[in-house]
This record gives sequence, structure tokens and C-alpha cells, in this order.
Amino acid sequence: MIVKEKVIQAKEILKEFNIDCWITFLRESEINGDPSLDFLSESDVTWHSAFIITRLGEAIAIVGKYDKQSIVDTGAYDEVIDYVEGIKQPFQKLMRTINPAKIALNYSLSSEICDGLTYGMFLTIKNYLGEIGLGDRIVPAEPIVSALRERKSTSEVENIRIAIHETENIFEKLSEFIKPGITEKEIAAFMKAEAAKKNLGFAWNEATCPSVFTGINKNEAHYGPTNKIVSKGQILNIDFGLRYNGYCSDMQRTFYIRKDNETFPPPDVMRGFTTIVDSIEKAKKGMKPGIPGWKIDEIARSFIVKAGYDEFPHGLGHQVGRFAHDGNALLGPKWEKYADKPFKNLEEGMVFTIEPRLTVEDKGVVTIEEMVIVKHSGTEWLSTPQKDIYLI
Repeated sequence: MIVKEKVIQAKEILKEFNIDCWITFLRESEINGDPSLDFLSESDVTWHSAFIITRLGEAIAIVGKYDKQSIVDTGAYDEVIDYVEGIKQPFQKLMRTINPAKIALNYSLSSEICDGLTYGMFLTIKNYLGEIGLGDRIVPAEPIVSALRERKSTSEVENIRIAIHETENIFEKLSEFIKPGITEKEIAAFMKAEAAKKNLGFAWNEATCPSVFTGINKNEAHYGPTNKIVSKGQILNIDFGLRYNGYCSDMQRTFYIRKDNETFPPPDVMRGFTTIVDSIEKAKKGMKPGIPGWKIDEIARSFIVKAGYDEFPHGLGHQVGRFAHDGNALLGPKWEKYADKPFKNLEEGMVFTIEPRLTVEDKGVVTIEEMVIVKHSGTEWLSTPQKDIYLI
């Protein structure tokens, strides 16, 4: 279903960008695959393979003989051509027939999701095209690949919603499991066991999914759970995501471990938590198509700094899809490491996280990570926003 949706979508995107032909060219995809293959095939390919979509609405695949039937079974292609000895002859014959003025290939200087064509395969296809007088028509496919990945189809959004729902269920169960004296690793083991009951995968490497941080922690993010013990009077935050039918969730929640004489968190914890909740809400309200990501980051970043906290050392939010970090647009500052991503405008169908953070002195990090989808007139929640701190 998803492959058919995305191939149809790709045809329209080619018209939008006035590009005659888009080719995804790869081999042994299980070893060295192209990120775009997920939208073009439900299985890996073995030998040299070309997935060709044209502005005129044609979708043609050229694959090795034993890979043919799995591509036919997708129902997405008008024609699937197979070969035995080599792809060169059928590929050149087809390209002579199509005779495109612009041939988009998957390479990019700035985007990892658009740079799936290896250098060796680039040289191969460039030679094939050069031999038939089409070598000077190559252009980067970044606009096509970006739009196809970022504009979520109906089925994609539904898979993401389910992944989010299952993630929220596990977070809810944690309130009864967490207690002073258990370790970060024990919390992670509980969450993994809950995921296993539903036969769900993890949104990123299981070594750091979930990431669990109790109290003041020098690692702060992107680090696996340790034997550190959950202690009273400390903040606990957890970063966790699941994968459902190939699509991910990515969420963070904050807990407070009460001291014996506490009914509610102390004022400094509540002030930090409220600041994060309010910054997320303000950022969400600012999100709509046509706004560059850096402006949304600035809304939350300036709010937190004006409240007296240090600015968070990362972007406000990233896109989510087939991967936890997915897409070319970013809710982020104009920093070198983010290249062009913060300058890209938001588009309808993009799914983002919003995840600011701040530190409460001597108690730990307050952070919440919500998920939203950009709609025509604004932004809608995909996750159920955390408005109250979890009390343990």
C-alpha cells in the first residue's frame, strides 16, 4: 500500500519540479541500500537495479531476473523489466526511448537522505548515460527525494500514530513501575519487555533506546542506561521511540521522584517544567506551511532564555518517519552542523518533534518531546502532550 502511494506521489512531485525522470540506481541493497528504496520496493534487490519514474506518469523498474516478481507484486509499476546478463542494455534502450531533458539521481552535498547513490554506482550510470548522449542531463534529485520523504501519505501517518500510541502506553505504565532504588537499566528493561509483548521494534539502536537519565548526568542525551540508582528529590527523564510497520515514534517524558515529605515537586522543578510546556505550546502555534524552521526554534529558544535558563544545545525538533531522525527540514538554529536544514520552509504533511530542554540545578534535566504534523492552516498534535509532570 505505501509503495503504491509513494510512487503515485513521486509522479506528481516530478511535475511540480519540472524534472523529466528520476532514477534510483543501486545494488545489493541489504548491504548498501539507498534510503529512497523504502518508498519504491517492499523488498531488497540483489543485482544492479533501476527504479525509474517520469514526469509523464510512467513507473518502470529494471531488476535482475529473480528480483522481478517481488517488484511486480507491489502493483506500483507500469512495467518491470528483468535481465540475466546485465542491466546496461535494457537500461540504455529504455533511456533512449524516454529521452529525458533532466535526469535526477540520488546524490547530495548537504542531505544524508538524498545521498543514497554510491560513488561507484554514480560512475556506472554516468557512463551508461554518456554512451547514449545523455550524460550531460544529470541533476541532483534532492528536491524530489525531500518532498517524497517529508510529505507523509495517509498510510504513513496512520503507522506513525500507532507507534506513538504504543509508546504513550508504555510511558503510562512506568508510573507504577518506577520507584526509588531501581536503576536506569531496570527501567529500560521494563520498557523493552513491554515492547516485546506487542512485538514492536525500536525507533533507533536498542543500546540507547530507551535512554534513561536520573538526576544530574553529564551524558544528558544519546547515551544508554546505566546502573545509576533513581533517588528521591531528583528529576528523571526518558527518551523512547517504537517502530511500527516501518515507521517511528520519538518521545520524551519527565518524572519527579518525591522526597518523603513532599506532596508536590519543589518550586524550581515546577517552574522548569512549566517553562518547557509553555515553550512547546508557543512553538507549535507558530508552525505552519511556508515558515522556515529556524524561526520556530527561535520562538522556544528565546522564551527559555528569557525565563533565565541556558539555551538548549541542540535543535528544537526534527522530522520523524522511516527513521527517528528523518527529512531535510529542521526546527533548528542557524548552526554550521545543521547546514541548510533550518532554512527550509515547513510543508503540509511534515511530521516533527518539538523537544526543548533545560536544567534545574542539582536536580536534573526537564525535557518533553512531543510529535506534531503540519497541516494546511497550522499544526496538529500527534502525541498527547504532557501537561503534568509524572510524580513518583
